[in-house]
Amino acid sequence: MTIVPERQAWRPENIVGRRVVLRRHRADNLGAFLRWYSNPQIAHLTRYQQAPLSTEEVRRFFYSRVMGSDFLAMAIHIRDTERLIGTCAFSQLDGDNGSTLFHITIGEPDAWGQGYGTEAAELMLAHAFTRLALHRVALTVFAFNERAIRSYEKCGFVVEGRAREAIFRDGRFWDEIHMSVLASEWQERNRRL
Repeated sequence: MTIVPERQAWRPENIVGRRVVLRRHRADNLGAFLRWYSNPQIAHLTRYQQAPLSTEEVRRFFYSRVMGSDFLAMAIHIRDTERLIGTCAFSQLDGDNGSTLFHITIGEPDAWGQGYGTEAAELMLAHAFTRLALHRVALTVFAFNERAIRSYEKCGFVVEGRAREAIFRDGRFWDEIHMSVLASEWQERNRRL
């Protein structure tokens, strides 16, 4: 049995929250991606490799994954100002098992730590569990990215495992943490809140 609904529900034009709005990416968002993914701080938090992506790598990533049809990639905008601050996506949608992987990057460092990423993740989870009727949303995060881990935990993600000492950063090895949230957990959490 395939759980995934029609393509229209899978790829909405926008998802509106209280402080952020998620919109389908446009081709002119490439400039922001080139800036974000050439930033060494972003590379430090998101890549196995120490170096930022090259311009050509960012272009390939943007056109194949962000603008492609196999990912649900959404631009994160501050609702009041329309400022583009990041991107989030579902990949590896498995309709037979009702699961997907979640990815998020707040690309503008001055927007870090203000709750925008948490709200964007909550909006994506609501989309996954209500519109898409998925069963499980998973992600991975490096253990040194404590701010991201706290944000994911606020959204209901729980640690389900670790790839031990999977990445070398800052002079030592760190675990890659695997987290997920199930539809039943998400529904129970929303009832409590």
